[in-house]
Amino acid sequence: MLAATAISQSATDPLSGLVLRDTPEPAPRPGWSRVRVVASSLNMHDLWTLRGVGHPPDRLPIVLGCDAAGYDDDGNEVIVHPVIGDPDAGGGDETLDPDRALLSERHDGAFAEYLIVPTRNLVPKPAWLSFDEAACLPVAWTTAYRMLFTQARITPGDRVLVQGAGGGVASAAIRLAVAAGAVVYATSRSADKRAEAVSWGARAAVAPGERLPERVDVVIETVGEATWAHSLKALRPGGTVVIAGATSGANPPADLGRIFYLQQRILGSTGATRPELVALLRLMDATGVRPVIDRTLPLTEIHKGFQLMIDGGLTGKLVIHPPGPARPEARQK
Repeated sequence: MLAATAISQSATDPLSGLVLRDTPEPAPRPGWSRVRVVASSLNMHDLWTLRGVGHPPDRLPIVLGCDAAGYDDDGNEVIVHPVIGDPDAGGGDETLDPDRALLSERHDGAFAEYLIVPTRNLVPKPAWLSFDEAACLPVAWTTAYRMLFTQARITPGDRVLVQGAGGGVASAAIRLAVAAGAVVYATSRSADKRAEAVSWGARAAVAPGERLPERVDVVIETVGEATWAHSLKALRPGGTVVIAGATSGANPPADLGRIFYLQQRILGSTGATRPELVALLRLMDATGVRPVIDRTLPLTEIHKGFQLMIDGGLTGKLVIHPPGPARPEARQK
C-alpha cells in the first residue's frame, strides 16, 4: 500500500524526511481492527515529528497521520479515536495514562491506505457527517472540545478569546464556542483569517496583542510565546487560560505576579478521550456545526499540503485522500 512515512528528521528542512513509498499492508491482531482509510487530515503534530520535536529518532521510520475516517473490515463507517492508551491506567481517562501514545507516535498512522488500531478506538461515523468532515475531528476538534468544555467548562454567555484563528484547533474552538452560546473573540496576523473568524460567528477578530472590547473569562491558547502576554492581559480576574500547544515557543515569561494577584487559572490540556469524541458528535448533531475545511489533496500531493501548513497558508483543516476505492468490500479478518 502507499503510505507517507517519516524516515528522518530536520528542524530546518522537515519535508526532506517525508517520503511516499509502498509499505506492507498491516494485518489485524487480537483486540485490534483494520481500517481502510477514506480520509485523513494534517496536524501540527505531524510537522513536529518531522522536525524532531517530541518524537525520538529511534521510532523512525513511521507512517505519519493522526486523523482517520474510513471503513472497518466489516464495511462499517468509522472514525478513529487517535489516543491509544488504557483508561484504567489514567483513572478513567486515557489521556492521563503515562504510557499513552497518539496515533503515529508508536503505531503507524493514517497517511496510508490502511491502518490498524485497538478496536475500542473505533467510533461509528454518523450518516450526517461526510468522511472529509469526520477526518477533521479526531485531533483538532476533540482537542478544542476538551479545552472548552472539560477543562474551561464554558457556559452560554461566557467571553472566550481564541488565539491564532487560522489553525485547526483554533478554528474548531471558535465554531464550538459560538455553537455553545459564548461570545467569542479571535486573533490572527492575517486580515483574511480575521474576516473568516467573524464569518464563523466571532464577535470581533483583532491583530495579535490588540486590545479587546472587554476582558474574557477563558483564553484558548495554542500559539505560546508570541501571544502569552496578551492572553494574560486579556483575561479577567479569576479567569482561565487553557493551553494545548505552543507553536511559537514554549517558554514565555510566566508573569507569576499577575497570575497570583488576579487569581488566574492556567490549565494544560492534551488530546481527548473516546467519550469526549462521542460527546463532540452529539454536540455537532444538535447544533449543526461542522469543521472548516480549507482544501483536499490526494496523498500523492502531501508534500504540498505540509508546505502550505509551514507557510501559514491554511485556514482550517487540510484533508488528505489516499488512493483506492471510496467504499471497499468487507474484507476477511
